Amino acid sequence: MIFSAFVENPFLQTALWASLLAALASGVVGSFVVVKRIAFIAGSIAHSVLGGMGFCLWLQRTYGILWLDPMIGAFAGSILSALLIGWIHLNYRQREDAVIAAVWSTGMAIGVIFLSLTPGTNVELMNFLFGNILWVTTRDLILLASLDVFLILATLLYYRKFLALCFDEEQALLQGVAVKRLYLFLLSLTAVSVVLLIQIIGTILVIALLTIPATLASLFTHRLHIMMGTAIALAALLSLLGLSAAYTLNWPPGATIALLAALAYLTALAIKKRFFKKRVALPINIED
Repeated sequence: MIFSAFVENPFLQTALWASLLAALASGVVGSFVVVKRIAFIAGSIAHSVLGGMGFCLWLQRTYGILWLDPMIGAFAGSILSALLIGWIHLNYRQREDAVIAAVWSTGMAIGVIFLSLTPGTNVELMNFLFGNILWVTTRDLILLASLDVFLILATLLYYRKFLALCFDEEQALLQGVAVKRLYLFLLSLTAVSVVLLIQIIGTILVIALLTIPATLASLFTHRLHIMMGTAIALAALLSLLGLSAAYTLNWPPGATIALLAALAYLTALAIKKRFFKKRVALPINIED
């Protein structure tokens, strides 16, 4: 029944392709942010775009600047927030989690203020933030595929440097890595990925796919390339199972996939505690 639904239903087919392409992007970016211990950056950027979108909507409707699309504000807000997080961390040596939390709340506050000043309803904002993987278009699939290609090329080109950066910034600096530029580049990659993914599959699913599969994979492997491949496979599997469950139960697909991912993570924790008690966790291997 489920198989025939995927074969016959064009909405499910595009949703499946979108989830598989999103799984690839999420597995790559998610592995880096989990190893770097900045997993909350996905949520921070996802909510910081409110500031940029709210500002653009306010200008558009108040002053008639019609060319100023909210997506421009979303990209600007995400990249600015990512660069701000990196700049504060690098120059003031503040803990990344604290900076991420501050940027998260600030971006949301700015967005709420501008939206309260904006006349009319904000349907565009709701569609952007919550999305629906069943509404994916061919253009969205092309965008996702382009993002995947770019992420793969960037990873292949800078893999060793990214690994050194995520493992130990000071050691990477001693190895001659341009830590500041590379770190800001990684944050910018994350920001662009988050915005494109949110536009297509929604905030809830983006945060879930960027963090849970990579975190789950890190429970059982300490090599980054294996973690990355495992995270991609897990994200794809969870998306397929989640879409099937959502179709059967008539639930929202994004929320169903996110819930299934959370249950998978809790199950993996229980399995590791039960069967891998004596194994001592090792750091990510710098010689990966």
